[in-house]
Amino acid sequence: MALPKYIQQSVFTPSEIEFISEYEQITILPLQRMEAITLLEGTYGPFRPPLTIKVPLWLAVTLKKKHKCSIQPPKWLNIETLKKKKQREEENEKEFSDLPTHYFEISSVLLDSASDDIPYSDEIKILLKDIREIRRRKTKKGLELLNSNYIQLDNLGLMEINEIRPFFSKAFNDMRKLEEILPRFQDSQASQTYSMASSSNRY
Repeated sequence: MALPKYIQQSVFTPSEIEFISEYEQITILPLQRMEAITLLEGTYGPFRPPLTIKVPLWLAVTLKKKHKCSIQPPKWLNIETLKKKKQREEENEKEFSDLPTHYFEISSVLLDSASDDIPYSDEIKILLKDIREIRRRKTKKGLELLNSNYIQLDNLGLMEINEIRPFFSKAFNDMRKLEEILPRFQDSQASQTYSMASSSNRY
């Protein structure tokens, strides 16, 4: 029995996960002409409105705060899509809807920093909260999804995996110990049964 690699890895802090998510690519619409920005991880730009361009989330937020761009929310961050995701979460107790790995972190950052660029942002906040609560409830039933090979946690976000990793690691280790003990117990029971049968035959 083995845990999936993404469960075995060290637990990140929420701040570390947020830092990782800030390098996800986001589409922006420049509000003014700007030359290319060269950074350690690459060059972004030049920026020529009305042409959109993809940049890391952290850069998009920085430019937004300086009133140099507007942010185009990801395709999944809209009210209709999230309503469907919520419905799927409610209808299927054993699977999670397919949201991006960093959906929680990205949506939190964008709703905090660029809510004016996201239609129905207040309703979206409520939908995301509902989805997160439903998914949390489903993970509490995770022991029902355990088998001898893997834990079925497809489509969980990194922040969600990070929250439940300690619990599932312990549960999985307990199951592994049980699987190691069970064959010995069964062998012992079989031996006792054989001995009793042999004794009965002698009489």
